Amino acid sequence: MRVDVISKEYPPAIYGGAGVHVTELVRALRRTDEVQVRCFGAPRDEADVTAYDVPAELADANAALQTIAVDLQIADACAGADVVHSHTWYANEAGRLAQQLHGVGHVVTAHSLEPLRPWKAEQLGGGYAISSDIERRAYEAADRVIAVSDGMRADILRSYPSLDPEKVVTIVNGIDLDDWAPNPDADRARELGLDPDRPSVVFVGRITRQKGLPHLLRAARALPPEAQLVLCAGAPDTPEIMAEVRGLVEELRAEREGVVWIDEVLPREDLRALLTHATTFVCPSVYEPLGIVNLEAMACGAAVVGSATGGIPEVIDDGVTGVLVPIDQVQDGTGRPTDPERFEADLAAALTRVLADPEAARRMGEAGRERARERFDWGRIAERTREVYEQVVAERAAR
Repeated sequence: MRVDVISKEYPPAIYGGAGVHVTELVRALRRTDEVQVRCFGAPRDEADVTAYDVPAELADANAALQTIAVDLQIADACAGADVVHSHTWYANEAGRLAQQLHGVGHVVTAHSLEPLRPWKAEQLGGGYAISSDIERRAYEAADRVIAVSDGMRADILRSYPSLDPEKVVTIVNGIDLDDWAPNPDADRARELGLDPDRPSVVFVGRITRQKGLPHLLRAARALPPEAQLVLCAGAPDTPEIMAEVRGLVEELRAEREGVVWIDEVLPREDLRALLTHATTFVCPSVYEPLGIVNLEAMACGAAVVGSATGGIPEVIDDGVTGVLVPIDQVQDGTGRPTDPERFEADLAAALTRVLADPEAARRMGEAGRERARERFDWGRIAERTREVYEQVVAERAAR
């Protein structure tokens, strides 16, 4: 079977969970199948990986139009595939057009949903209407839609009620426990700003509305004075949210010590060192289909405190591998807490509880790594994904 995997992100250009997912899935699938990767951007050195760039004529066009231009090139190149598998709206149009053009099966993995990310209009302007339309048409025409959590599956069916529920299946994200083994290098953690001898909270994520960083920064005012807060946060969506975060960090630093902000992309070894020596990792997201970053923290042995939204409750075993923070949300697509102050107070209380008992946090971290091993192995995920491909090929052959 030849599978053409279509993704905007692929190493070395990875900035989010979808890119991590594609990288690991491709590596696992290649043990048994021919996989051609078709991605965006500059040429890659890896065999069977082809990158496609925006035509010079559209260099100044809206990002949505640039995406369509790349997708047209990819759709043409998918001739000869048995199945095309697209990831995120950036790649969905290429998959849908390849499906029509070449008569092949199209599988979509949903890592996020445009209707549930209305803040993207700040980035794309009118292009947000285009990205939303691309996603809807691709989902409705796809042979299968894979959700990365049961929470995401419910969101898909709610957002696109015309979909046949039988065609929407859940296959969770995964984690490579060798790549994300604990890193006991305490000296490196200190060099990065984290003191292993003090209680600490670590956040890793892009500066976007969905990651909930402003809520965390306000909650951090109520943390114990000895606690450190280490933020590995960069790649802001807009200048406005960057300004908001910068202002909140400055206010927090004026009130307390131990606020460390790392705005560069750290090598994996450095992230592993921070996560290994953290008392707890925090995921204050208001929208999170699953959250690979939570799995990375668990794999490094960190207790995880996360908001009880999206797929996060399917990752964190409340009271065993970490703590779930309740969040009641506005049902307008933004994910905003109905009572932000209550959510922030609950977040601060959960973090304080974990920080107060380092031994219990250590046990949670150990249980989290074991849970990652049992439930989120890439080999199993690739096997289930391959079964979906085989079903799609067989159904098309029977028509």
